[in-house]
Amino acid sequence: MSTAPHTAPATTAADPGRGAEPRPGDAPAPARRKPRHRTYEAVSGYLFVAPAVILFAVMGLYTVGYGFLLSFARWNGFAPHWDWVGLQNYKDLLWQDPAYAPRLENAAVHTLYVMLAVPLLTVLVSFPLAILLNSARRMQGLLRSVYFVPYVTSGIAVFFAWQYILQPDGAINSVLSALGMGSLAQPQGWLGNPDTALPTMIVVTVWSAVPVAMLLYLTGLQGVDRSVLEAAQLDGAGWWRTNTSVVWPLVRPITAVVVLLNLRDSLQGFQTFLVMTNGGPGDHTNVLGLEAYRLAFLKDLAPTLGLASALGWLLFAAALVIALINLRVMRSKT
Repeated sequence: MSTAPHTAPATTAADPGRGAEPRPGDAPAPARRKPRHRTYEAVSGYLFVAPAVILFAVMGLYTVGYGFLLSFARWNGFAPHWDWVGLQNYKDLLWQDPAYAPRLENAAVHTLYVMLAVPLLTVLVSFPLAILLNSARRMQGLLRSVYFVPYVTSGIAVFFAWQYILQPDGAINSVLSALGMGSLAQPQGWLGNPDTALPTMIVVTVWSAVPVAMLLYLTGLQGVDRSVLEAAQLDGAGWWRTNTSVVWPLVRPITAVVVLLNLRDSLQGFQTFLVMTNGGPGDHTNVLGLEAYRLAFLKDLAPTLGLASALGWLLFAAALVIALINLRVMRSKT
């Protein structure tokens, strides 16, 4: 009767608890770092991050805290001392001061129109555009570059160009007259007519917001599993049904991001309105961001910096509420 020879398990380097001897080809074990060396590494790391921390503390925390305190004071920016007024700035803005409260209410209504129209129109334009660009077989890169041009072009120069296009003798009125639709032309210009000024500004804002939204949708569309689309087509779904019932739900998180970004820009943005209309004609395009800028910098030496700061904090509170609502909606949909 023969028996198989018993082979003892080989001792490996991965079993150091059994006192394995290092083999000739093994790399030498790293030497234990000394406490002094660790302290040197920690100090070096702190020195590297110190400039960023100091910059954030000065430009972020200090300015935010300073602005918050300023919202309870009356100051013109040059006087040596503040006049502490407590909550009076907030009361003046919201209901008490007849010079500021009606203007703020008017600007809030215009801002609400912009906040409703810009995100909705941006999604309605950018999503179909991304679908078309994603399905383009030829010149896909060129088309993407063309539609992304508004974002990479200098904003101030583009908005001045829009002013020329929208003037009474601008390109829009000329094209309408050439097409036999001269009755739609605006003799005062599209920004000079109180009825068309705010809708025109909304269109320009949407035009500048579409490139980023389209790029986000393109990124999402390229991550959609092709087998899901093929399964929908095998089930008889056409182009419209596939995109509305399959693709649209899959890119819903991107839609939430697009809506949130445009809500924030619509609530706090003012550069486009400052350059193109400065709130006019009258106050028909005055928005909250522009009103805060006016109170801070366009009141000469009037002590309105506290009012501007208070309005800024009101906008911050509104933006925070909108962000929380958007986050709650996103969680409920996913």
